[in-house]
Amino acid sequence: MATMAQAIRMALHYGEEHLGVTDIFGEDVGEPLGGVFTSTQGLKTTWNSPLDERGIIGCAMGLALAGQKPVCEVQFGDYIFNTIDLMKLAGNSCWSSVGQYNLPMVCMTIVGAGIRGSIYHSHSFESIASHIQGWKIVLPSRPVDAYGLMLSAIKDPNPVLYLYPKALIRVKGQELIPGEPSDFKTLKNMIDAPTGETLYHVIENRKNWKPQWPEGLEEYLVPIGKARVAREGKDLTVVSYSRHAVMAENVANKLAKEGISVEVIDLRTLVPWDEQAVYASVRKTGRCLVLNEDTPVSNFGEHLLRKIVENCFYELVAKPRLLAGADVPGVGLHPNLEEASVPHEPDIERAIREIVAEEP
Repeated sequence: MATMAQAIRMALHYGEEHLGVTDIFGEDVGEPLGGVFTSTQGLKTTWNSPLDERGIIGCAMGLALAGQKPVCEVQFGDYIFNTIDLMKLAGNSCWSSVGQYNLPMVCMTIVGAGIRGSIYHSHSFESIASHIQGWKIVLPSRPVDAYGLMLSAIKDPNPVLYLYPKALIRVKGQELIPGEPSDFKTLKNMIDAPTGETLYHVIENRKNWKPQWPEGLEEYLVPIGKARVAREGKDLTVVSYSRHAVMAENVANKLAKEGISVEVIDLRTLVPWDEQAVYASVRKTGRCLVLNEDTPVSNFGEHLLRKIVENCFYELVAKPRLLAGADVPGVGLHPNLEEASVPHEPDIERAIREIVAEEP
């Protein structure tokens, strides 16, 4: 079973070979590293950009307007904030030209806490990004979805922001990507570049290395805007995405032993989000917890709560709640600070118990 990094890599390879991807670029995206999280190792259209996030976004826009199909990467989501005005222009392109100019570009960046990244490598971006109209926003929680969402993003004729969780980048999936070998070691030997003690050794060891891509990879698509019921339940709905969808599922499995039945909705896409799947679940359970790790003010979860109340008000038997990150400027380096800054499984369990215990 592939990790998320391997899934992204295989999807980009498929995009190069079958979907017309022309450029995959960003800081350290090309040789010798193939991305700081190894998501672009061995790909044939990769190249390294300067340390210039605005240049990366601007170059991708130019390539897309010139008829190319780029996938750019901003190395960490924390550094994409200074590109918002350019992202606004990219999102406006199709609308402001009355459909004459599409912008087929994907911008991928890694987000969230979970690796002790401290103040400059732990931020979330999805809530702010949702205010930049014209972009679709996807956030996978599993390798198979990382693969399928990347292919859908590449095929989309307009900008897609691909946000993937750094805390899950090395986690192996539980479902095979169509065409990948079932043995993890086999896959690793095929597509993971050799390492070394120093950068010099890495460069030397990779001089003659070429990946052996699985021959049976398929055009497996996860539709943009389609949520996934990660776990069925009847007492409460948790609406989440990215790594917190995984946390919610873990908590739901634990509480099931006590007879508390929790349904977990993994949105997978924020813009557009799957309203009907969420409303159907909330109408079934009557209770709802919206969960993510972004800061709470102007959190995308607040939008979800408003829409849930507007559309499911008479089916609710308890007030819906948002469990989000702390209202602080950043995530601290010390483990205690990081754990206090974003929700973890004990916080999720406590919130679920409180909602389930509330009487109509």
